Amino acid sequence: MSSFSKEQLLEDLKNWNTALKKYQIPSTKKAAIQVANSFSFYLGLLALQFYLFDKSVLFSIALAILNGFILGRIFIIQHDCGHRSFTKYQTLNDIIGTVCSICTFIPYQYWAKSHNFHHAHSGQLEYSDIGDIECLTTDQYAALTVKQKIWYRIYRNPFYLFTIGGFIYVVLYNRFAILKSDYFKNVKKSVTVSNILFAGVYLFFAYILGPKFLVVQFINLLFFGTYALWFFYIQHQYEHIYKSGKENWNYVVAAIKGSTYYKLPGVFHWLTGNIGFHHIHHLAPTIPNYNLQACNRENPVFEKHTNVLSFWESLKTVRANLWDSQRQKMVSFSEFKRFRKQKV
Repeated sequence: MSSFSKEQLLEDLKNWNTALKKYQIPSTKKAAIQVANSFSFYLGLLALQFYLFDKSVLFSIALAILNGFILGRIFIIQHDCGHRSFTKYQTLNDIIGTVCSICTFIPYQYWAKSHNFHHAHSGQLEYSDIGDIECLTTDQYAALTVKQKIWYRIYRNPFYLFTIGGFIYVVLYNRFAILKSDYFKNVKKSVTVSNILFAGVYLFFAYILGPKFLVVQFINLLFFGTYALWFFYIQHQYEHIYKSGKENWNYVVAAIKGSTYYKLPGVFHWLTGNIGFHHIHHLAPTIPNYNLQACNRENPVFEKHTNVLSFWESLKTVRANLWDSQRQKMVSFSEFKRFRKQKV
């Protein structure tokens, strides 16, 4: 939907905080079940991949397609721990989140800090490069040098973003505390600590099991990175998504209209830790992932106002490359070029 009534949305959702309170209560039982089944699947598949690697590399890689999803599910547990929502015990959240981070190769504390910043500023054009896929406005893109434009087009190209781009993000980008503001000062050292922890664990298993372990795991991380970046992308990159300068930004509108509901078959919601219910997650990030589906089902008012995407509709989002402030929508590079010619 290309236009919406901000007033009607805010009127319909005026009691959202009260309506969502019951879903924000963590369940120790549900958390334990999710940890058990996620790690059982992951370790079981990892062992089978390792066993089959010498017999059939292709079959081992085929299993990585599935295990990449399971790593995504483990990552959502890590993500919820960073939101302090997975269990009611913060120390337990930190322990579980750190264990998950060893599998996902993404530092727990630093990434959580970055992600929480993203939640507090989602849809604000000034901070599109923190915790999200960077998005330039048409004016910002027009002001770039040729070299900068080429780099941005490569960065936004799906053949880069959803292939080696995800792997680079997981394996290389997260090795460094790149964000420089004082907001991240207290967690920068945690990246170094995480890197030492990861290196120690991975080298230990490589010593015990041989270098084949690293090959198998990094193939899993390749698929995980692709899935992770795809889900991060489609959640906030859509033709009629909500974006705004911080002076006119509204938290509720940004959560509901600045995020998508990725409506997938149930098995994919399970594999991805219900992250497709992203509109509700952004409205109330302290709802643990295992309560999101019930929240969406029992509160249809949220789905009424958000951007609902099917899988086939989501494929069109790869053409959402730039934010056009004048037309208040995302446009493709070719659309930007045509519109600029018409204005001349």
